[in-house]
Amino acid sequence: MDVVLLQDVDKLGAQHQIVKVKPGYARNYLIPKGMALLATDGNKKMANEREKQQSRRDEKILSQLQTIVDQLKKNVLKIGAKTGTSGKIFGSVTTLQLADAIKKQFSVNVDRKKITLLEDEIKTLGTYKALVDLHKDVKVEIDFEVVAE
Repeated sequence: MDVVLLQDVDKLGAQHQIVKVKPGYARNYLIPKGMALLATDGNKKMANEREKQQSRRDEKILSQLQTIVDQLKKNVLKIGAKTGTSGKIFGSVTTLQLADAIKKQFSVNVDRKKITLLEDEIKTLGTYKALVDLHKDVKVEIDFEVVAE
């Protein structure tokens, strides 16, 4: 069964894309949740037109994102954390703290779900790396330093 996706669905496809799925998955999950529509002729035309419009918007956004990527790459993000005498952090640094630090230092809103820490847990002071997904085509690896407050 062909459906037109109304939003991005992990491991299935992007918004306005026409994908083939099993009928039960479409009828019982995608369509009732508002994630997809049946791929009728009218819905296919609508999806193609929206995809064209989205591609034009994406070109403009990508040029703006390039300046943000350059800014994130060349600067080291500083995150303050409360520490003990041995340099160990009380708790750990999370993606939420990273998103807040990016917003404060660079004035860029990044959803914390779009940030991936490249280390398992950050429980000590030091320099670490994270991957920030700014757009479906733009991912940037940033350096951040955990410092004592």
